[in-house]
Amino acid sequence: MVAVSEKLPNVVFVLGGPGAGKGTQCSKIVESFGFVHLSAGDLLREERNKPGSEYGELIEKHIRDGTIVPVEITCSLIERAMNESGSSLFLIDGFPRNQNNLEGWEKEMSDKVNVLFVLFFDAPEEVCVERCLSRGQAGSGRSDDNPESLKKRVNTYVNDTMPIVNHFYEKSLVRKVNAALDPEQVFGEVKTIFNGILNNQ
Repeated sequence: MVAVSEKLPNVVFVLGGPGAGKGTQCSKIVESFGFVHLSAGDLLREERNKPGSEYGELIEKHIRDGTIVPVEITCSLIERAMNESGSSLFLIDGFPRNQNNLEGWEKEMSDKVNVLFVLFFDAPEEVCVERCLSRGQAGSGRSDDNPESLKKRVNTYVNDTMPIVNHFYEKSLVRKVNAALDPEQVFGEVKTIFNGILNNQ
């Protein structure tokens, strides 16, 4: 049973392959349900671009290589953003991405937050890749929207992130959405999930 906590920040993890539409759907959830959207990738990119950041160079190397930034850095950036927001409802997008992320989160954060569920955007690989490439051509400004980085990102997702989704499935904490549909249809499914949870209180 999913219960919204009044004492701890409530977190929904948002997972799905590159280009599954996580960012698009998160902004709709923010508008409709008042959650604060924290993208692990955006937080890392912001930190990387901060003049004099102690983590900047390290983050840049990981982003360029398509590898995963050490979990302690990501957790500390997420926690700082939560504290600064003043909210109690959070979408954490693109995290935890692998076993190391999950263990780090449980060690650093499990007693500080209430995880409601994992919102899993499921779309075929070819749909995701096509979306990312057209996003790159349209000038997304993301250094990783190109065929080589995408191949690495998809592999990382299949090998590292899917076992995490399966871990949450075992705890009955996954809400799966068909992300291959157009954004409005996807959001129809998403709305049903959030209404069900927030209205059960």
